[in-house]
Amino acid sequence: MKKTALFLAAVALLLMGCKNDGDGQLVGVKDRPDFLDLMPYGMVYVPAGHYLMGAGDEDVPFAFTHQSKNVSISAFYMDETEITNNEYRQFVYWVRDSLAHVLLGNAEIEDAEKHGGHFVKYKSGENEGELVEPRVINWKEDIDWNSDNEEVRAALSPLFLVANSRFYHYSPVMLNISMLNYEYWWCDYRNYIDPTVESREPNEPNYGASYKEMDKEGNDYGGLFASRPSSFNKGRERFMHREVVNIYPDTLCWIHDFTYSYNEPMTLNYFYHPQFDHYPVVGISWRQAKAFCYWRTHLRNVWLAGHAYAREQEFRLPNEAEWEWAARGDFDMQTYPWGGPYTQNRNGCYLSNFKPQRGNYIADGNIYPGIVAHYHPNDFGLFDMSGNVAEWCEDAFDKSATNFTHDLNPQYTYYAKKTDSVEKKRKVIRGGSWKDVSYYTTVFAKTFEYQDSCTSYVGFRCVQSYMGRQRGDNVSSASHVY
Repeated sequence: MKKTALFLAAVALLLMGCKNDGDGQLVGVKDRPDFLDLMPYGMVYVPAGHYLMGAGDEDVPFAFTHQSKNVSISAFYMDETEITNNEYRQFVYWVRDSLAHVLLGNAEIEDAEKHGGHFVKYKSGENEGELVEPRVINWKEDIDWNSDNEEVRAALSPLFLVANSRFYHYSPVMLNISMLNYEYWWCDYRNYIDPTVESREPNEPNYGASYKEMDKEGNDYGGLFASRPSSFNKGRERFMHREVVNIYPDTLCWIHDFTYSYNEPMTLNYFYHPQFDHYPVVGISWRQAKAFCYWRTHLRNVWLAGHAYAREQEFRLPNEAEWEWAARGDFDMQTYPWGGPYTQNRNGCYLSNFKPQRGNYIADGNIYPGIVAHYHPNDFGLFDMSGNVAEWCEDAFDKSATNFTHDLNPQYTYYAKKTDSVEKKRKVIRGGSWKDVSYYTTVFAKTFEYQDSCTSYVGFRCVQSYMGRQRGDNVSSASHVY
């Protein structure tokens, strides 16, 4: 009895001696570091709000794709212009340079324990099936593209195609764009409920197999994980999918979009020539736009990793409800982003780049896509939400999506597989383009393109969710208007 009393007294003293900065009150944890919600460069703040989605004018083509619906949208950041050729070229050069570093041996082997036990698995060759530690590129090493060293030239040769000497007017070496594949892993949090969802790894032999099939003893999920997950909710690895996307724009889109039309100068110059640096990138599929968003997220978070006060930032495509709210610019029930029902101002000047009148492309000052930010922005500070190029949205296209999506941040997501019908591979595009009549440049009109199609009239812009207060913040844009 005496020993028990001594034990209870010791426990009481321990409890009394515990650190308590809240005087016994529930005050939360105070030793967590503060974070800085950095303003993304080139983006503007779009506040949270409520609006009548799909309203604005009559359904001229009787498409029945924009039924009205009351929706509420959380705050987010959005690129003030479409992604430009120069910005997308940064992505292309990053992939090209990363491949060059690997070919030159500038990718070092690092301790896998630093990466949560993740390994790389050889796919072919003498070491097929062997797990190795991941490689990390040494970006401090310069790439000598014009080196006289035969070993360096031989190492870099897979990245280039040597043109036949007879074609003297062409460049002697051209980039082998078939090599420019970007590989990444992404999390699909929605599919943890149904264990029969098929794998979306098109290059893997188990493509189309269910998670139950994949969750067999000895399956290492393509070498990504050191140990096999044992339950559907054990960790993030259960939601991860692998994508490999060739990221070079389809520069031939200017030819195959228009039958019996001379657009070869645009094919040769639009993405390559510096004159078009600040024009919206085109020839980009939905899958390429998604890959760009993941690369941009990676690029930003690698820098943020050295700053403990900064939270990770995720870039993504906007869902169509976000896009329409941003395009309206606080002008509810209006037809165009500038808040009026007309495509011209009082002086007769056109307010966006589209196909006016009976096909007079040049009437608005642009015969093709125009330089970004040429026209006035809407009230949120966003340029070219109407015309110039149409823009990819995250949503799959379904005429009845308005009826079954939620009224809070509505989004209809479907990641189509190769075996799906073509109808399931349709993705929403918004805003209309330089080749469209004015109806498609309204804030409510929507149509679709197929997720792997590349056209001369569809581009994209990114968004990022805003995690702070929803209104009353002094958030300013880091503008880069040209």
